[in-house]
Amino acid sequence: MGSGRIVVIGVGNEFRRDDGAGRAVAALLAERATTGALPPGTVVAVCDGDPARLIGLWEGAGLAVVVDAAYAQPATPGRIHRISLGDERPGRAATTSSHGLGLGEAVDMARALGRLPGRLVVYAVEGSDSSLGTGLTPAVADAVDILADAIEGELLRHRAAETGSGR
Repeated sequence: MGSGRIVVIGVGNEFRRDDGAGRAVAALLAERATTGALPPGTVVAVCDGDPARLIGLWEGAGLAVVVDAAYAQPATPGRIHRISLGDERPGRAATTSSHGLGLGEAVDMARALGRLPGRLVVYAVEGSDSSLGTGLTPAVADAVDILADAIEGELLRHRAAETGSGR
């Protein structure tokens, strides 16, 4: 039932300051993929957060990791949240995506259509500035490498568990 395909999706808009965090992490991971640091065949993509596009990117994947900026009240810029689909419904937590909804709706829609990935993990970094402009605030910029390392580890553990299961 589970596909061996792994996809990482960086969500956001690089022209809205901290909202570009997901795309910045995806760019770093895409660079690492060229050096062989990620499991072979890992797909790194970017998305604006549209639910239909998210579903299209993760459909059929054994593991999908989504990384995005989130805004919480009160905010702790740079703080990272990890949510696994089995733990909690994305989009229903105390943080919200900067895209107004997106992820929770995409999960609900994908579940109804039978198009969820085998495993879905969401990494969200709290941002503080979504105004027009480029460049991440310092706290969010500092979180990019930490997020990329965490996601890389997640992918490698997933692949090791998958290959160690004696398929």
